[in-house]
Amino acid sequence: MQRRDFLSGVGIAGILASGMAPAVVMAQQNVRWRLVSSYPKSLETAYGCGQDFATAVHKMTGGRFQIEYYAAGEIVPAFGVFDAVQQGTVEAAHTNPYYYIGKNEAFALDSVIPFGMNTRMMNAWMYDGGGLEEFRQLYARYGIVNFPMGNTGAQWGGWYRKEIRSLEDLKGLKMRIGNMGGQILSRLGGLPQAIPAAEIYQALEKGTIDAVEWTEPYDDQKLGFHKIAPYGYYPAWWEGNSQNDLYVNVKAYNALPNEYQEVVRIAASEAHVKMIAKYDARNPEALRKLIGEGAKIQRMPKDIMDAAYKAALAYFDELSERNEDWRRIYPKYRRFLLDEYSWFRLADISYDQYMAGVLR
Repeated sequence: MQRRDFLSGVGIAGILASGMAPAVVMAQQNVRWRLVSSYPKSLETAYGCGQDFATAVHKMTGGRFQIEYYAAGEIVPAFGVFDAVQQGTVEAAHTNPYYYIGKNEAFALDSVIPFGMNTRMMNAWMYDGGGLEEFRQLYARYGIVNFPMGNTGAQWGGWYRKEIRSLEDLKGLKMRIGNMGGQILSRLGGLPQAIPAAEIYQALEKGTIDAVEWTEPYDDQKLGFHKIAPYGYYPAWWEGNSQNDLYVNVKAYNALPNEYQEVVRIAASEAHVKMIAKYDARNPEALRKLIGEGAKIQRMPKDIMDAAYKAALAYFDELSERNEDWRRIYPKYRRFLLDEYSWFRLADISYDQYMAGVLR
């Protein structure tokens, strides 16, 4: 068997497992990439996902594939990483696709939409339900290769200066809220604000905003939003999961040897699993700290949930009329979502409801 055929056949994972890594690594070229993040270093779970990826690539190639990692704002603004990858300014970025719905609303389906899939459903759709193939086609038009890389799980429903008792309390509410949740909030009378992570606390402190949503108790507790806006609500109907992506410039990706392309895939998948694991492991203690520090935790009022759900479906219908990519992908996403809940309500949901009721 020719050496090249052997390498292609077994893949990098098999090579590493076989103990042949040093010989393979020596045969590979040296590669140096720059990876930019949409997150500041202070959010070590979200930012750390990119670091986990870069570290794994370094280890799997014996240091011959090196990735220099930059936090939001160091060389590229938090929301400028898409353009940087597309233009080839950097080779890769770690970000959330819903930041770029201004370019194409269909990008949200690669992350999360209001009342969309939970984390496990999203993983199922991306890895086995055709989702990844759909987005490979879409991103190809932008010169980008995408990989799922990190997820927060179902998010927190935000922090509010005043108690939110009903739909009326959203009227005129200035809230930092991202993605399509902002579109729906505006239809309910709220005033969504797009503010990068590093600027949120200052905006809340100055009274520029009345409320804020970010991610999970672990991040929110460290950022201290509850000290100014003590009313915390759950769940975030706009983010039943929040998938992040690795964006890679297509020319940079195609220039890699096949084995290094496989390294990128494996490292992204490992970082993907680690990010949600970290949030799930750390959120309980963070929630205890929040309550101990005076946070007032409440469930989102049902009339808000119902009104938001109705507004979301109407918004999706509008997108289907004017966005060809949404019109093509969303029906597949919706069918998968309905199928998943037909199973989950019998399995995880019923089990979780029982366990949540008996555990003390």
